[in-house]
Amino acid sequence: MSIQPILLAGIDAKTGDQRWHLNDYVARDGYVALKRIIAEKIPPEAIIGELKKAVLRGRGGAGFPTGLKWSFMPKGYVGDKYLICNSDEGEPGTFKDRDLLRYAPHMIIEGMAIAAYAMGTCRGYNYIHGEVWALYDRFEEALAEARAAGLIGQNILGSDFSFELFAHHGYGAYICGEETGLLESIEGKKGQPRYKPPFPASFGLYGKPTTINNTETFAAVPWIINNGGEKFLELGKPNNGGTKIFSVSGHVNKPGVYEVALGTPFPVLLEMCGGMRGGRKLKAVIPGGSSAPVLPTDIIMDCTMDYDSIAKAGSMLGSGAVIVMDETVCMVKALERLSYFYFEESCGQCTPCREGTGWLYRIVHRIEHGQGRVEDLDMLMSVTDNIMGRTICALGDAASLPVRSFTKHFKSEFEYHVENRKCLVPPDVQREGSKIYVRPPC
Repeated sequence: MSIQPILLAGIDAKTGDQRWHLNDYVARDGYVALKRIIAEKIPPEAIIGELKKAVLRGRGGAGFPTGLKWSFMPKGYVGDKYLICNSDEGEPGTFKDRDLLRYAPHMIIEGMAIAAYAMGTCRGYNYIHGEVWALYDRFEEALAEARAAGLIGQNILGSDFSFELFAHHGYGAYICGEETGLLESIEGKKGQPRYKPPFPASFGLYGKPTTINNTETFAAVPWIINNGGEKFLELGKPNNGGTKIFSVSGHVNKPGVYEVALGTPFPVLLEMCGGMRGGRKLKAVIPGGSSAPVLPTDIIMDCTMDYDSIAKAGSMLGSGAVIVMDETVCMVKALERLSYFYFEESCGQCTPCREGTGWLYRIVHRIEHGQGRVEDLDMLMSVTDNIMGRTICALGDAASLPVRSFTKHFKSEFEYHVENRKCLVPPDVQREGSKIYVRPPC
């Protein structure tokens, strides 16, 4: 199985900050796909067909087939249609999209231009997270280079194809990563999710048909056009085409961004990250960002890193944010921090989420600080039952799933807290595990 990168190929992290310009991207076969599409006047249906062959699934979390999503865009629609790149990377543990923005902004631009050609959209926006000003500025510079070269704007490369692309700076709210909340934010409104239906494909930005994809999803498009959908599929496994960029953090020796083929065994990814920090034992892994259910060691070590395997194990691949926890972690304290995040980031529009996330945090906080009651674990399940499936967007579910999985797989640890009024993991062990670990020089 291949672990050779395709999106991050030719990018050296040591020099990447100096080699992101147009000429650097062109030297890595950049814009070849877009130029060929325009020169050969490849039909839009053929482009969407290649994406379907590739089985490129959305890299933002949901894993929805990209080719199928693009085919939802109305073909005979008279009027403006929009294209959105979701670079609002706000979930704890996720940081792979900002590396694409940092090292390969032109790859995203080319992918969006190809998408615009395939769907007949006239205008696009890249919604960039509000806390990464430097990357917003870099994308703006890359856009200026592309416009000057005739790769973006009116009559691209002398053709009748026009596509205007703009960067849009977000406001740092987690909820703006939800696609309809993102649309509201671009329109200058409070970033709150919309009721669905109608879906963005029919009623999106400014009430017009809109397609929204993740940054990594757009970045994969040029490679697929250059090499073919079948070749991309072969890199991964059936129903899980291509490579995936994983954001690995936590108790590993070499945290960072790793691009591997979908279907790569988790132990292989862990080895690539230098193994466990300090030689300690693996305790648990959150495989897809903070909203994904946690998996204990015995389950995750038998998993392969793809949508189907992780789902079968009872979790989600999500955005590919792998949070590794060793034996020094108190799972109650970890859940307390996650619950606080979702409590703070709830937009407050839905009562079950607004009130329920507060209940979840307060109960877990109570258990962690030695004030837990025997009935608290049942109360947590009751609160999650009243949240899940009762909200406009998935934030309520995102807050509930960690609670249900932590208390399921590590129930004894929660019971110990309640019965003994203290952590199962001694405080000195926790402090030792939380120290900043610096690898010795080679």
